[in-house]
Amino acid sequence: MRYGNITKARFIARPNRFTADAEIDGIIETVHVKNTGRCRELLIPGCEVWLTAPGTEGRKTKYDLVAVRKSNGLLINIDSQAPNKVAAEWLDTQGYSLIIPEYRYGNSRIDFYMERDGGRYLMEVKGCTLEVDGTGYFPDAPTERGVKHLRELAKAAQEGYNAILAFVIQMDGVCEVLPNTDMHEEFGTALEEARRAGVRVLFIMCHAEPDVLTCREARYDG
Repeated sequence: MRYGNITKARFIARPNRFTADAEIDGIIETVHVKNTGRCRELLIPGCEVWLTAPGTEGRKTKYDLVAVRKSNGLLINIDSQAPNKVAAEWLDTQGYSLIIPEYRYGNSRIDFYMERDGGRYLMEVKGCTLEVDGTGYFPDAPTERGVKHLRELAKAAQEGYNAILAFVIQMDGVCEVLPNTDMHEEFGTALEEARRAGVRVLFIMCHAEPDVLTCREARYDG
């Protein structure tokens, strides 16, 4: 996944979930933050960020904030739409005969439905931007939606689907994601219940640059 244009900037402040102030060549711009998570350990005043300008007519902001340089030097893509794009690119290489995005199952829309060799697959994708000492954690904010998706996947696994929870790791150097139970204990419980029901956890490890996020390797946990 590649952005068509990218601009380096300096992060100033984040007045709300959806916007931030960034300095570009001495000018302060209000930009759209493509991640409603907290990102408190990332978006620190003065840090390097990267913006893209989609050029969509009628936008209130010219730029989207899509990547940030963490204080430890790690470049992290924080675009919440990027994980599904990377997952779709990876799925295209896996020999599935059918791939349907945004598939209605139960009371949810699961990110992907796939078919291969007579098997039915459901895959929900979560992006990981929280890193602590080389390990990824999810979520960085409470996510009732994430818990709901895990329970839907557990139900699907019991009904004969190959159910997958895929973590797209939006940075280099991290190869696993653990549940952030300090932030949301219920998510960790739901993940363990989903595993016991037969849901498999997939780590999609990525290479990140300011204008690129691509899969470099994927492996199932355990």
